[in-house]
Amino acid sequence: MAKITGKNTRPGSNKVTGRDYSKEKEYQSSPKRRAYRSELNAEARERGIYGKRAAMSKDLSHTKNGKMVLESKSLNRARNASNGKSSKK
Repeated sequence: MAKITGKNTRPGSNKVTGRDYSKEKEYQSSPKRRAYRSELNAEARERGIYGKRAAMSKDLSHTKNGKMVLESKSLNRARNASNGKSSKK
């Protein structure tokens, strides 16, 4: 068995995950996603919570009627990714 190098030395931890990061980069850098992120950041600045959301463990979540509400990260991200479809509040 070859010696595992790097910070993480658990067996199997350095395996390839199979994710295609080039597609993710392409998606996240698209004009639509950049506009989406800038909208969230602008709202956070208005509320005075920009840069503090990570410490609060909160996300700004879009609702069906277009408003944004503070919501825990776990609820927001689990709901929006559980079945690949959005089910906004």
